[in-house]
Amino acid sequence: MLALAGSGLTLAAIGAAHAQPAEPAPLSDGQRFDPGQVVELARALAKKPYAAPAADLPDAFKNLTYEQYIGVRAQPTALLWAGEGRGFVVEPLHRGFVFTTPVALHAVEDGVVRRVGYDRNRFSFGKVAPPEEGRDIGFSGFRLYASFNGAAPTDCAIFQGASFFRALAAGQSYGVTARALTLKPAEAKGEEFPLFRAFWLERPGPGTGQIVIHALVDSESATAAMRMTLRPGDATIVDVEATLCPRTPLEHVGIAGMTGAYLFGPTDRRGVDDARSAAHEVDGLQIRNGWGEAIWRPVQNPETLQISAFMDQDPKGFGLVQRARAYGDYQDDVQRWEKRPSLWIEPLGSWGPGVPQHGWGAGAVQLIEIPSESEVNENILAYWRPKEPVAKETAFSYRQFWCWSVPGAPPLAACSGTRVGKGAGGKRRLFLVDFAGEAPFAEGMDPNALQLALGTAPGTLARQRLYAYPERKTLRVVFELDPGNDTSCELRLVVKAGDKPVTETWLYRWTP
Repeated sequence: MLALAGSGLTLAAIGAAHAQPAEPAPLSDGQRFDPGQVVELARALAKKPYAAPAADLPDAFKNLTYEQYIGVRAQPTALLWAGEGRGFVVEPLHRGFVFTTPVALHAVEDGVVRRVGYDRNRFSFGKVAPPEEGRDIGFSGFRLYASFNGAAPTDCAIFQGASFFRALAAGQSYGVTARALTLKPAEAKGEEFPLFRAFWLERPGPGTGQIVIHALVDSESATAAMRMTLRPGDATIVDVEATLCPRTPLEHVGIAGMTGAYLFGPTDRRGVDDARSAAHEVDGLQIRNGWGEAIWRPVQNPETLQISAFMDQDPKGFGLVQRARAYGDYQDDVQRWEKRPSLWIEPLGSWGPGVPQHGWGAGAVQLIEIPSESEVNENILAYWRPKEPVAKETAFSYRQFWCWSVPGAPPLAACSGTRVGKGAGGKRRLFLVDFAGEAPFAEGMDPNALQLALGTAPGTLARQRLYAYPERKTLRVVFELDPGNDTSCELRLVVKAGDKPVTETWLYRWTP
C-alpha cells in the first residue's frame, strides 16, 4: 500500500499539495473526517484572493512526451486498498506531461484522514529518469478501478487535469469528459479553467458497491466543494452534490458540464478524406425539458463557432449521447467509438440563500460546437446555465448516468439518423430524418394518418414527405430547405398523431 504520510491541508498549502504546515488542521492527517469541513474549507478559501498552484515541477517532467508519460505508472504496492476485497482500488497518478498541477490525495479510513504521501520508489518510470531521492513530485490525480458484476477490478473512472473526470459503464472505453465546474466558456476574454486541489476518498466497506469521493475545487472566480458517490455497473451512476462559493458574481457559470469529440459523421463529411464511416464519441445532445418534451439535437463539426441555448425551467434531464452503437457505424478497429459512454444528467435540486427548491429553476441547456480538425479535440460542450448570475453560495445536486443508453426514455420513436445532401437546385439542401420505435406503429395507430409538424426560421421548406416502414418500425421524413440568402436556419420537426407526438422533437441548425 502507498505510504500514508503526516501532513495537513491549510489555505496556505493549497498552492503546494505537499507543503508541511506547522500544526494539524481540519481534514489533515490524523484528524477526524467531517464532510461539512470540505464545504467550510471552500468557503474560507473563497474569501481569500486566488493563488495559482505551485509551478514546482522539474523541467524533465514538464517536457515529457505522451508516450514517456504513460510509461510512468504506480507499482502494485502503491495502489490503495488492493487485495482488501473492497471492490475498489485507487492508483495515484504522477505529475508530468500536461498534468502539472499538484493535487493532494487523502484516504479516509475508519473516519480518520490519512494523507497519501509521495514516494518515487513506488513508481516505475519506464525510459524516464526518476526524480532525485527525497524530491516530492506529488500527484496530478487518481485512477479508480472497480469490480463490475463481481469480476476483478478494472478501469472505472479517472480524475485528472483541471477539474475534469471521466467514468465508464461495464464494457466501455473512455470517452466523454465531465467537468466539476465550467466558467466563461467560449467568451472573448477566454475561458476560466477551475482546478481540483484536493481529494478525500472514503475507504469503501466490503460489498457496498459504492465509493464516496470528496473534492475541493479552486479558480479565480470561485471555489467549490463536491461530494460524489460512485456506483459502478451496467450503467455507472454518480450522485453529485456541489456547493459553489463565488469570489465574484458569476455571470456565466456552467453546472454539470461535459465535453466530447465530434470530427465527422453521416451528416457532415464535407472536406473529409477518411476511410472510416464516422469518427465521434458523441453524436447528439438529448434533452427532456421541464415541460416534458423529448428533444434530440444532432451535433456537428462546424466551420465557425456555434452557440445554442435551449431555454428551460426545471429540466428533467440532458446529456451528450452516443447513439450509433454498431461497429459498422465507424469501421474503426483502434478507437472503437461504439464503446464510448453517453453521459446523462438528472437534476435533483438546488439551494442557496433563499428557500431550497426541488429543481434547478430557470436557465438554459447550453451547447457549444467548436470547429476541429482532430479527433482528439473535445469540441462539443454542453452544460446547464442558470438564468440569473450566481452571486452567493449556491448548491446543486444531480445524478450522472455513464451509460449505453439513456434511462427512462419516454415511449416515443427516437431519431435514428440525420442525412443532408444537395437539393433540387440552387442553395437547396435535402434532408432525410429517420425515427425508429414502436409508438408510430402501435395497435390502433395508422402510420399513414400521421402529421408532420415541421418548421424553419428563417428559410422556406419544400417537398415535405413522410414515409412509413412498418417492417423496420421506422419513419422517414424527407424535405428540402431553401435558406435563401441566410447563413443560418433553425429547423424543428416532430411527427404527431392528432395533437400527441409519436416521435421525439428533432432540432437542427443548418449553416453553410
